[in-house]
Amino acid sequence: MNKFKSAFFIALTSAGMGVSGVKAQTVVTLDYFFNHESHKNADGQMERFHYLWEEKDLNGYSNWGDAFVKNGATLKSLDAAPTAASLKGSDIYIIVDPDTKKESPNPNYIEAAHIKAIAGWVKDGGVLVLMANDSANVELPHTNKLAAVFGLHFNDDIQNHVIGNNIAAGTLMIPPNHPIFKTAKKVYLKDMSSITLSGKAKAAYTKNGAVLFATVKYGKGTVFAVGDPWLYNEYTNGHLPAGYDNDKATDDLAQWLIAQAKANK
Repeated sequence: MNKFKSAFFIALTSAGMGVSGVKAQTVVTLDYFFNHESHKNADGQMERFHYLWEEKDLNGYSNWGDAFVKNGATLKSLDAAPTAASLKGSDIYIIVDPDTKKESPNPNYIEAAHIKAIAGWVKDGGVLVLMANDSANVELPHTNKLAAVFGLHFNDDIQNHVIGNNIAAGTLMIPPNHPIFKTAKKVYLKDMSSITLSGKAKAAYTKNGAVLFATVKYGKGTVFAVGDPWLYNEYTNGHLPAGYDNDKATDDLAQWLIAQAKANK
């Protein structure tokens, strides 16, 4: 390779491009291993459901997936256990609502080997999203073993509890100049667990003294945590009363996560 070609190759790779000149897209991988629910469909056949990219009904993440794609990302899912090899190539890894025995007869719990692989991947620059739930609807003991590595603990409580149609009880008002939610001002988020922080973990949003969003810098990587699956289709794309900005929050969070992934490289 002559000097000109060598300099050109270095310039391309420094800009995050391959020799083809195409800038590498951010890869967003959604866990399908710890969250692995199934039910019978209209034809009586068992099928996967709940928090899937491809689900376009109220249970799915198709709207959030669309927000990632709109902002230049590529979507993947991971049906197998996370390992150093299976996480390689992913820039963002999202774990949502790990199963209890109520949700799956043989749930895949987050074990020590998984924690080691995930922590190593984050330390090397990965962006991890931990989305729990209230304790009645998520497997917290093993989830908290992973969270503890990053100074996080999902509490056995229910914040923003909504009874019936009292939508207002699930309202969060986003303060001006929020570093993550730059356009969303009023969002809906109900029945979630709060988060206790330690170490380098920082609150990204609090209400009545309870931490509802948190972030952590861990090695070269970043962690975002919230105690609810939150941005699935039921709470986006016009399914809420006028005045709520969950669609904007979906886009804001996608943009922020992508920005962290790029900054960590």
